[in-house]
Amino acid sequence: MSQSFAGQNLKYLRKLKGLTQEEFAQKLLIKRSLLGAYEEERAEPRIEVLEIISDQFKISLDDLLRSDLSEVKGSYLSRRRSIKMSNSDSNQIHFVPMKAAAGYLAGYADEEFIDELNTFTLPMLGSGQFRAFEIIGDSMLPTPSGSIIVGQKVEGLDEVRQDAAYVVVSRSEGIVYKRVSVNQKRKGRITLTSDNQDYQPYDIKAEEVLELWQAQMVISKVAQQQRWDVGQLASLVTNLQDQISSLKKQMN
Repeated sequence: MSQSFAGQNLKYLRKLKGLTQEEFAQKLLIKRSLLGAYEEERAEPRIEVLEIISDQFKISLDDLLRSDLSEVKGSYLSRRRSIKMSNSDSNQIHFVPMKAAAGYLAGYADEEFIDELNTFTLPMLGSGQFRAFEIIGDSMLPTPSGSIIVGQKVEGLDEVRQDAAYVVVSRSEGIVYKRVSVNQKRKGRITLTSDNQDYQPYDIKAEEVLELWQAQMVISKVAQQQRWDVGQLASLVTNLQDQISSLKKQMN
């Protein structure tokens, strides 16, 4: 009987998409524990599961079962690794989208996981290790939700610049973008502060911090600002004058 690559191909395709086992299991309509059994080759994937994957990734059932997709010549990952090797002198920045945030907490120290993240380059950055994170929410306004924060790796809390902006990766808070200050009065804790004053500062234990990336650049979409013409402004002023006149008559 020929070797089946189904289990390891499931794991390869999941990581290729930056999904956690829980997220991938939901797409396959199975339990996470069952997906784990498939990936660890303790069980053979059912034909219904393979058919879903075949449809989603446009891969034949024969390839799923009989080919090691990570080694197939011309595969997505093989091509990307070749590009990375040819650009080894350039500063590759790995991008962590919000959908991959949960997976990043588990795989931030896993070279294989990091290698499967999409990358880009920014020649204007200096030397150092950089990573890009997508942020969601309004706690750091005026930096808008959906912005990409490019951060430089900080090796320890002793390198933190008080009240500078960082992407903080921690066990308790996940991935957040905040201003960081080391709390001198309460040792072993750091304070995270939002630019949006509607959000109160809060402390977390220093031991919970997994990574710190000092913000170097913010990449965001160009805001579409409303444009006014003279006619619109005149109409607005007239409307306001009418409302004021009406209020004065009611008061009299």
